[in-house]
Amino acid sequence: RKMFDLSVVIPCFNEEKNLNDLVDQIRIIKKDNLNINFEFILVNDGSTDQTSFILQELNKDEIYKFVDLKKNHGYGGSILEGLKASNGEIVSWTHADLQCDLNDIAIAYTLNKQKLLNGKIIIKGKRIKRKLIDSFFSNSMATIASIMFNKKFKDINAQPKIFSRNLLKEFVDAPKDFSLDLYLLYISKIKSYEIIEHPVIYKKRTAGVSKGGDSFYGKIKLTLRTLKYIINLRLKSYENNSTQNKYN
Repeated sequence: RKMFDLSVVIPCFNEEKNLNDLVDQIRIIKKDNLNINFEFILVNDGSTDQTSFILQELNKDEIYKFVDLKKNHGYGGSILEGLKASNGEIVSWTHADLQCDLNDIAIAYTLNKQKLLNGKIIIKGKRIKRKLIDSFFSNSMATIASIMFNKKFKDINAQPKIFSRNLLKEFVDAPKDFSLDLYLLYISKIKSYEIIEHPVIYKKRTAGVSKGGDSFYGKIKLTLRTLKYIINLRLKSYENNSTQNKYN
């Protein structure tokens, strides 16, 4: 099978109004970075609007790989399906809402290419110039995760995420919701990967509806969901350690 330098998975759920601009960005990125053999994988996550149709129509020249999920798999679930279809030595994911500039992936990859290929590292976004309330919720989740796991976490949900596909072998029972971002960082900490932060500026969503934490209610909901997952993951980790100690 053909291998690529970098696979970029982008989950799309009811993003019909953003897709033309997103695909235009993909064209520009590929044109401006001929030194990177990109593979873009756009995943329709069981959308109820025209996302599936539009993604097929925009891909007449096969500028990206299209994974069409008829049923909704969730944010994490759709990314995992995209990763299964990927063929890059290095893999990544980001959002389809155009708040995350695809240029950040190309820049972060180029700056850290050798480290990504040779070492155990993850590149993740670090959101800068944010509103105080946005930073408060992000920092709160990171602080809770840091305390619960006794490991330092920062800006868990920042995009993009970039890492060697070798780390995918460690994905066991990966969550299918927004907790996938935390799960990736948790696994990387357990496996002693270095986490390198790449500063990014999030743009304002211009079309479509946020699926995560853009609104105050969304932030509360996402925080509670993340807290629940942190507790469950901590309990599971404790049980696994107890089992290992029992048989050692």
